[in-house]
Amino acid sequence: MNAKKRQSRKTRSGSAGQPLTGEMLKKIAAKVREIAEPLCEAEGVELVHVEYQRESAGRMLRVYIDRPGGIRLDDCVAISRQMSDLLDVYLEHDAAYHLEVSSPGPDRPLSVQEDFVRFKGHRAKIGTVKPIDGQKNFSGTLMGLTADRINMEIEGKSIEIPLDLVKKARLVNYHGEN
Repeated sequence: MNAKKRQSRKTRSGSAGQPLTGEMLKKIAAKVREIAEPLCEAEGVELVHVEYQRESAGRMLRVYIDRPGGIRLDDCVAISRQMSDLLDVYLEHDAAYHLEVSSPGPDRPLSVQEDFVRFKGHRAKIGTVKPIDGQKNFSGTLMGLTADRINMEIEGKSIEIPLDLVKKARLVNYHGEN
């Protein structure tokens, strides 16, 4: 089934007080990843990606999980319930958020270096924080990773994107397993 599985749950209604900077959002996402990795490993699922961002509905904390054969709604519910409890105990920030645990879907996020090697040969979209040759958005085929640079083929041309410039990276229409 290609449908995205998702379990949402409002977990923390703390003060939305002072605005969080982009750097603070990244630190919170990193802390959540640190908390989520052992849980996901124990439950036999892969932690694909964690993002924490401000949206029109408020601050969203998204945790993407996967496993060979795909994720079921029951997997999302189980991880969501346990994550909620763990975050209440170990997340040292009182900002309000909505927790969403989801399968990565066909536009799977690429968030760790190994992803760019693992999904070699697959189509991807990458956005950068600074332009590279006057361009910030790239769409092409992943060709691997060398010396902290993502190698892509775009319309027959090879391009290297430094990992430290990547703002967002996702597979395009991914439906298989690697």
